Amino acid sequence: MRQNFKVKSGNLFIGNIDTMDLVDRFDTPLYVTDERIIRDKIEKFKRSFPSADIFYATKANWNISILKIMAQENLGADVFSDGELYIALLAGINREKILFNGNSKTPEELSMAIKAGVKISLDSEDELFTLSEIITDDDKVEVFFRVNPGISVNTHPKIATGLKKSKFGIPTEKIIDAYKKTLEFDNIIPVGIHSHIGSQILDISPYKETMERIMDIVGKLEKIGIDIRFIDIGGGLGIPYNTEDEKKASNPEDLSSLITPIFEDRCKEIGIKPRLILEPGRYLVGDSTILLTRVNAVKDAYKKFIAVDAGFNVLIRPAMYDAYHEMAVANNMDGKVKDKYTIVGPICESGDILGEDRWLPIVKKGDVIVIFDVGAYGFSMSSQYNGRRRPAEVLVNEDKIDLIRSRETYSDIYGNMVIPPRLL
Repeated sequence: MRQNFKVKSGNLFIGNIDTMDLVDRFDTPLYVTDERIIRDKIEKFKRSFPSADIFYATKANWNISILKIMAQENLGADVFSDGELYIALLAGINREKILFNGNSKTPEELSMAIKAGVKISLDSEDELFTLSEIITDDDKVEVFFRVNPGISVNTHPKIATGLKKSKFGIPTEKIIDAYKKTLEFDNIIPVGIHSHIGSQILDISPYKETMERIMDIVGKLEKIGIDIRFIDIGGGLGIPYNTEDEKKASNPEDLSSLITPIFEDRCKEIGIKPRLILEPGRYLVGDSTILLTRVNAVKDAYKKFIAVDAGFNVLIRPAMYDAYHEMAVANNMDGKVKDKYTIVGPICESGDILGEDRWLPIVKKGDVIVIFDVGAYGFSMSSQYNGRRRPAEVLVNEDKIDLIRSRETYSDIYGNMVIPPRLL
């Protein structure tokens, strides 16, 4: 069990709250987030990078209450869509600290970014030309180019974003020419450079090579007259999802010790004083949240299956990435491990498996399974597949309990559907 949580009388507690009380009040499936954990993680990042700007990777968890916490902590935001930009602004994130990222922005999204006055990370020369067609003589927009450094990291291939074959960014050998093209436009101002090599990175050694390559490019950009005010090294710092990960995981202090000396030395050598930007997402919110799901049935078949009311519509990471999440029986945390189970959801897909071959106490119908470390890419990747309503989200802080997203109703499923008159 995660050290951030407590057990009393056999029940799991989050903050000072009994999870069984939360289940009785809000039903299952249920996402529950401990606000204290998020703020503690933010403080660790701030201490490790006191002179840097921290832009929270909104895609990890874009609930507006989570973004409100980020705004209170004076964090910026890395957004990847018009919806994420809208919510970040609504939450009060300082628009000076918002970067609109993404490899395939629509003209409408670029127009929204211009009007909002946020910085834009350009992923291709085509995006630059689209931007130039949209922007008016009265507008000015600050841009970065995202460079693909061609660096491999030890993570799942689907979340390795700095590989040469990745869809993201401009190759290093083409990046200088891309920046030269920005000089043709008076109201498109290149102010920095952007890179991101992947997500759930436990071995941070590739960041060293990334920083060195980025600084090499920065030196060349300065020589052609590009004033680099920001260097965005991206995010991707991982969290331990299991005991094996705990042996390999690094922390913000480790990352700072690795890249800050390179950044400072090379900036001094080039003669510039840019701000360093980091984009943590998973690290800030990943282990803050649990998913509570009730057991509908226990079946002794080819394996012993536990069928719960949350499937990959609620948490897709196990199905999509073969991701591992620790599990326990929330109402029997003191029980002795007795048997091996495979935990499956209610979705009409054979791949709807949340956890395979897990040793647990004897599990029975009505028990509540807790799934740990679901604060990043949990609800944010959920869906209504099979016509299932998405769950509620609750935020706790010691003794405080707040509903931060209501459980969906049937009208939320069909509310945007339109029936043609000929079918009435």
